[in-house]
Amino acid sequence: MQTYIILAKLTDEGLQSMKDAPQRIEKSAQDIKAMGGNMVGFYTVMGEYDYVAIFEAPNDEAIMDFLMKVGMGGSVRTTTLRAFNRDELAKMVKKL
Repeated sequence: MQTYIILAKLTDEGLQSMKDAPQRIEKSAQDIKAMGGNMVGFYTVMGEYDYVAIFEAPNDEAIMDFLMKVGMGGSVRTTTLRAFNRDELAKMVKKL
């Protein structure tokens, strides 16, 4: 599984329907699971972004499918970071 950090900002629509946020988050967890992934963590944060989520997905295509589905919902805009753990970094560094 590959790890992804997703930074999300609420849209105007997302703010107006804030009471539905817990259900939207749970739906996202179910959607990624159906795609073979996992929601590792989800946080509401203060600052430039409104949410930070950590997901695992089998590949880039699966997370892109998921993100397009989330984006079509209109509640958030996302920035996604591919995260590499210590073991993955060690393998990359060995090639230097």
